[in-house]
Amino acid sequence: MPRYHFSLRFRFVVALCGGLLAVACTTVPETGRSQFNLLSAGDETQLGLTAFAQMKENTPLSTDPAANALVRRVGERIAAVADLPGANWEFVVFDSPEANAFALPGGKVGVFTGILPITRDAAGLATVIGHEVAHAVARHGAERMSQAMALQGAGQVLGAVTVNTQWGGIAMSAYGLGAQLGVALPHSRAQESEADYIGLLYMARAGYDPVNAVAFWTRFAASNRQSGGATPWFLRTHPLDQARIRQIEAWLPEARQAYRPR
Repeated sequence: MPRYHFSLRFRFVVALCGGLLAVACTTVPETGRSQFNLLSAGDETQLGLTAFAQMKENTPLSTDPAANALVRRVGERIAAVADLPGANWEFVVFDSPEANAFALPGGKVGVFTGILPITRDAAGLATVIGHEVAHAVARHGAERMSQAMALQGAGQVLGAVTVNTQWGGIAMSAYGLGAQLGVALPHSRAQESEADYIGLLYMARAGYDPVNAVAFWTRFAASNRQSGGATPWFLRTHPLDQARIRQIEAWLPEARQAYRPR
């Protein structure tokens, strides 16, 4: 059998990865989950501010006063119960047919006009904004970037081990596919479920009956079916619609305890 000699570079990469794993753990509010996070909160916030400024430059803003007022009103109520220290909240409606919304580090929230017919009312909008704000509070963006950095480092380690062997190319190809399907996408689905849970608590604390979340996601599922999306479940970054709705229904008793009608 061939003997493999570990280079100084390989040992350095392994030691570096071990050190990062030891110091890069943070805790998600509400769930208490430990997460691997290489970015500081300040660096993450700066990335969010830059991205939001670019978004406002490149995407038309809605001029509908009613839509803007509703998004600001609901957003401010969600922001008041969200655990995001130092956030400079801003709620912007973008004129886009895409049924989507997002929240960036630093308290920057965008809602596309294409999702408003699905949200229908303030409670439906609170479901969406609560979910997106939860992503920002849980630092999911930084966690994904940290994961990508770690996967890249692991790939370099694997390359150092298998270089100049007959299995090198096969191993690297298998690593790339395995990292995407086995780690990156399931991790993204886990983040989406976590944001559903935290967002449900936020909307309840902000005074929106959390039962409305089920109604919104049911409408959203119907919209997905109408649009003809057929991505295989194992390639999706979001939970399947029905699985998501069942999870939310299971969390409703806890969320109803946090509900404070206004």
